[in-house]
Amino acid sequence: MNNAKYMKKKNLLPWTLALMVLAASCSKDDVNPGGPVLSPAQGVYVLSEGSSNNATLGYYSLSSNTLTGNFYQQQNPTQAGLGSIGNDMTIYGSKLYIVVNVSSDVVVVNAATGTFIKRIAFKNGSTNKEPRYAVGAKGKVFVSCYDGTVAVIDTTSLNITTNIPVGSNPEEMALSGDNLYVANSGGLNFPNYDSTLSVVNVNSLTEITKIKVGINPQSVTADDQGFVYVSCTGNYGSVPAKLVKVKISDRTIAKSADTAAGRIRYYDNKLWVTGGYIGSPYVRTLSTADFSQTRANFVTDGTAIAMPYGLDIDKQNGDVYVTDARDYVSSGQLLCFDKTGKKKFAVNTTPGVIPTKVVFNR
Repeated sequence: MNNAKYMKKKNLLPWTLALMVLAASCSKDDVNPGGPVLSPAQGVYVLSEGSSNNATLGYYSLSSNTLTGNFYQQQNPTQAGLGSIGNDMTIYGSKLYIVVNVSSDVVVVNAATGTFIKRIAFKNGSTNKEPRYAVGAKGKVFVSCYDGTVAVIDTTSLNITTNIPVGSNPEEMALSGDNLYVANSGGLNFPNYDSTLSVVNVNSLTEITKIKVGINPQSVTADDQGFVYVSCTGNYGSVPAKLVKVKISDRTIAKSADTAAGRIRYYDNKLWVTGGYIGSPYVRTLSTADFSQTRANFVTDGTAIAMPYGLDIDKQNGDVYVTDARDYVSSGQLLCFDKTGKKKFAVNTTPGVIPTKVVFNR
């Protein structure tokens, strides 16, 4: 080996690596970490809604099996708390976006460390936009807002660049291909609920069309077979809750059934469903074909969940995470089950009240 050439290469290596890291840190967050092949989670963030100005972000370390209940404050002792009603969060690129509904903010932190980056105020003039849910795609984070828009955050500047008009009081969203499917609940317009699913193109940043699905749509999930599923809550009285399957290719209703569902998630060719306060107090699994119940209670070891509230699945290993809101006033619980329904761990979310969302730190 030519030692002179070897030494030159060796000396250049740290500079090359440094330049690669610098380039990565300065670029727009346009892909999720891990790409199509997910790496194992190191831990999970758990967001608790709270009540009056006490939303919390906890972190559960899978290596030490411990939960730091108020991780955000621990990592950011000089910052104010998250605010009032932590509604949703998503990791996109190197950042974690935390949606705080009543405070009308999205708090952005480093996804690896939880350290504060920016608080984005969601305002329409002097009026709060009341952000609800967030999804990342194409170097942007899309946030549904109760003012009837989907706000678009540029992940480099961390500014809202545009607001896409959709339906009334939009809730959850699901991404399939280049389109975002937005559930328009009309929840603040009782008794005149909305009943549509907006289709928003993430390239043109426009609403393409609306699909009528059912009264008061709330939760949305997409499969890998060309369908989107929507839970519609009804009017809590004369109009029952229903579950609707939409065919993406022609935007028609492929299946509709009177089935009460709170949160719905797709994984392993099944729908995973919580009933919440309008249905069964269990996590059920349903057939995607006809919505028949494949398991009335996913949990197989007798573990009791008082109020299944949040539902998220680690698609790397099939672990199912359920948050238990319990009585909605005291600290909740984070539970993890393996794919067979056996409990792996359960931990209180103290001081977090009404835990609602889990995301995976990989």
